[in-house]
Amino acid sequence: MAGLCKAVLIGHLGRDPEVRYTPDGLAVANFSLAASEKVKIKGEFQEKTEWFKITAFGKLGEICGQYLSKGRQVYVEGRLQSSEYTDKEGNKRFSLEVVANTIQMLDSKGQAQDASSASRQPARPATRPDDDDAAPNPMSAPTSEAPDEDIPF
Repeated sequence: MAGLCKAVLIGHLGRDPEVRYTPDGLAVANFSLAASEKVKIKGEFQEKTEWFKITAFGKLGEICGQYLSKGRQVYVEGRLQSSEYTDKEGNKRFSLEVVANTIQMLDSKGQAQDASSASRQPARPATRPDDDDAAPNPMSAPTSEAPDEDIPF
């Protein structure tokens, strides 16, 4: 049986994306994402924030560098990837990141700091073009109807 290692996040960018290019010319964008929730602690609500490292490759990485900036609210969908490294003191460390295959901007450029507006329409999601295994985005509507000859009845 196949497994599933998928992350779905909505949060705000903690910093502007950093876009670099591999020697082959492939864009790689890295940024941090803060996802917050309100938690009741000792009868009082407090905000708890989790930080995630996000990586986007190829055209999706280029789009991130062009259109995303610190404070923007985004929807990120991708797979979890862990890595192991040794720090400067020689200690073994582990890191977990999300390799994005879909990123959708949830606010307009002028509303980067205002996450409370419920009347916004989400932008069309950016999806990695080379990701054939990507599931359809449940947040986007179909773009066209099937022709009559494709209907099985």
